[in-house]
Amino acid sequence: MPLKLSTFLGLWSLLWHLFLPIVLLYLRRRSRSDALYGAHLSERFGRYTTPMPGAVWVHAVSLGELRSAVPLIQAFLDRGERVVVTQFTPAGRRETEKVFQQAIANGQLQTVWVPFETSWAFRGFFKTFEPQFGLVMEIEIWPRMVMAAKRAQVSLFMCNAQYPSKSIIKDQKSFGLRPAVMAQFAGAFVKSDLQAQRFSAVNVPNIHVTGELRFDQPIPPHLTIAGPAVRKWLGAENRPVITFGSTVEGEDALYVETMKMMQTTADPKPLFVYVPRRPERFDAIHNMLVAEGFQVLRRSTALPATLTTDIMTAGAIPETQPDIFFGDSLGEMYFYLSMADKSVVGGGFVPAGAHNIIEPLALKKPVITGPETWTIEYPFAEADAAGVACAKSDATALADALSGGFTPSEAAIDAFFEDHAGGTDKLMQALPTALAAAKSRS
Repeated sequence: MPLKLSTFLGLWSLLWHLFLPIVLLYLRRRSRSDALYGAHLSERFGRYTTPMPGAVWVHAVSLGELRSAVPLIQAFLDRGERVVVTQFTPAGRRETEKVFQQAIANGQLQTVWVPFETSWAFRGFFKTFEPQFGLVMEIEIWPRMVMAAKRAQVSLFMCNAQYPSKSIIKDQKSFGLRPAVMAQFAGAFVKSDLQAQRFSAVNVPNIHVTGELRFDQPIPPHLTIAGPAVRKWLGAENRPVITFGSTVEGEDALYVETMKMMQTTADPKPLFVYVPRRPERFDAIHNMLVAEGFQVLRRSTALPATLTTDIMTAGAIPETQPDIFFGDSLGEMYFYLSMADKSVVGGGFVPAGAHNIIEPLALKKPVITGPETWTIEYPFAEADAAGVACAKSDATALADALSGGFTPSEAAIDAFFEDHAGGTDKLMQALPTALAAAKSRS
């Protein structure tokens, strides 16, 4: 082990032991608003009540990582494997308990807290579960986890991994410690050829390109059936439909300008579907759109609370065709996207950065966002190169792209999807080779 890395690990362990009381105080304070933070505390010290030797270990630190892992975990369960899922936050643990309720009841899956970043806590974890191998979702780099797995001779892989350019720049300014830790993994299952090149450049071994697991997430069929049905109900079968999804504070004026431009130039006039990201903004944004002179129809007042496949019977067709169908509901993004011909994903026109474009791409919808794409470097860089996504800098450019300046072919979208979807199958196929290579290397 390089001297730089061993010195860092010693300091890292010292800091964790010194600050462990503060971490416990943090969990206690968080438990006042969410009791689950303080529950099962012994697990965080590596003490678990139900051994499961030979389990497949999946580390999904929180809700987003767990959702990425769901198709993969299900594939292992379908294969007859037992699975232990480690997490740090209640959101991820609750989602695991909800999605895999039956597997937990059958004793095929456990969800537990990941141990604290100490070698002795991880010894308890490995003694209890004796995992065949481990998969760390996305880019969670915990030094003691990596080194403890190596010491226990458990092959630990980065999974669904990406290495953003901002992280590369930051690592170059911080003595390269994180790349040194990443090189201690048994290997990596990465999202694209570009990501493979980046990991290879910092000496991560045993790299396999397996695509994006989030493309494998199940899409609720009732939402994709309801979307076109409501489009027809709104009389927009022969109108262009544009969905502005996950819009955030600071962008609304630009979107209003874009919509007004398109209303004056397009024939027929488009139907806009407008979906703010934060529910606390629903009323304010609705009132703003009305004040701007748009005819706005709210999803909450126009349709039943629960969407069904027979949504066409929801009620009378609106007497006046709206300019905007306003998406003031949660958990229905696939419904709003399935109505659209093209989609705009919010966040890209403010410094905080664009939000996830995988949902529209999974529905094979062309995607446009703003110039701040650093938060979604994957899959934006690959989708931009394939011609199925693009970034625009202002309202004029955005209106032009939506009006016909950006029209990817169905073949291009299909080809992109073929390259990046099917991550679960690709990973399962690559796993035996990766494990053999890791064993040979060790």
